[in-house]
Amino acid sequence: MAYRVAICDDSQRDAEYVLSLLTNWAKKNQIAIQTECFPSAESFLFHYAEDKTYDILLLDIEMGKMDGVTMAREIRRDNQTVQIVFITGYSDYISEGYEVAALHYLMKPVNEQKLYAVLDRACEKLIQNERCLNLTLSGEMVRIPLHEVKYLDVHQNYVTVHAKGEYTVKRTLGEFEKLLDDRFTRVGRAMIVNLTYISRVTKTDVYLSDGTVLPLPRGAYEPLNRAIISHT
Repeated sequence: MAYRVAICDDSQRDAEYVLSLLTNWAKKNQIAIQTECFPSAESFLFHYAEDKTYDILLLDIEMGKMDGVTMAREIRRDNQTVQIVFITGYSDYISEGYEVAALHYLMKPVNEQKLYAVLDRACEKLIQNERCLNLTLSGEMVRIPLHEVKYLDVHQNYVTVHAKGEYTVKRTLGEFEKLLDDRFTRVGRAMIVNLTYISRVTKTDVYLSDGTVLPLPRGAYEPLNRAIISHT
């Protein structure tokens, strides 16, 4: 399998430099990649509307009419698994990467070893996304990819898994906790949340990227923020 990587940068020189580093990383690690370069966010989104099968996006931020963060928001509307890396000459936008679950920020000029480390992490996360949660519902096995699971909550003796659909089973939240990976964190006694879906946290609520708002239990704000920071 070859990873599909898109580089989006309005500077041809910068794009070619990143492409050369990307090619060297792939050869060094014996990883097959397919790469494409786009000069603007609009040109990428035009192509993406017909073909969404990208694994890694290396995005400049300051580009023409549409910036890289706005482009990432568009992508995150229906794609939570693509790994987004911002490559920029500006540090002003770092906080906005949190909103679109960016894997990392790299400052220009790009450091070769830092880019290699980020690409290694991207591959690890793509492999993670292949894992599934197996549930038995009405005598049938249902496989839910972990990357689709937004959160789980418990009511009495039943846990509901909120993904593209909702799946309720008679199990404990602790059982599920053992099956999940480091993308997930316990929030209070009655909920587990996928950190990659969180767009904003206040003292009282957790906002997910799909518009869902979850009540934040008392005392959970600081532990949740620590979990988010350690995950990024």
